[in-house]
Amino acid sequence: MDIILLIGRVFFGGFFFLSGLNHFKHLSDLTAYARSQKVPTPKLAVIGTGLLLFLGGLGIILGVYVGLSLILITIFFVFVTPKMHPFWTESDPLKKAAEKRDFMKNMALLGATIMLYTFTASPWAYSLMF
Repeated sequence: MDIILLIGRVFFGGFFFLSGLNHFKHLSDLTAYARSQKVPTPKLAVIGTGLLLFLGGLGIILGVYVGLSLILITIFFVFVTPKMHPFWTESDPLKKAAEKRDFMKNMALLGATIMLYTFTASPWAYSLMF
C-alpha cells in the first residue's frame, strides 16, 4: 500500500507542482487574465499563487512538511476559486458552463486536499523526512 500512496502523491502533488511552474512560465498571460478578473496587484497575485502551488505540490511529492503543504494548497483554493471562477456572474451560457466546471473541479481538489490532511499525523512512507 505504501507504493500506492507514493504514486498518488506524485500524481496529486505533481498537478500542483506543475501548475505552480506554469504560473511562472506564463506569468504575463496569467497576469493579464487576473487583471481581467479585477484581481488587485495581478502580477504579484500570480507570483504568490504560483508559489503556493509550487511549494505545496513539491511538499506532497517529497513527503516533507506535508501538513504545511496541504495548508498552502487549501489557501490557494479558498481565495482563488471564487475570485477567478465566479460562474454565478456570467450571462453567456458557454462561459458560465466553463467557469462552473473549473469552480467544481477546484472544489473537488480542495475536498481531496482537506481529506489528505487527516493522514499527516505520522510521516508518509518514502518521504524525505527522517
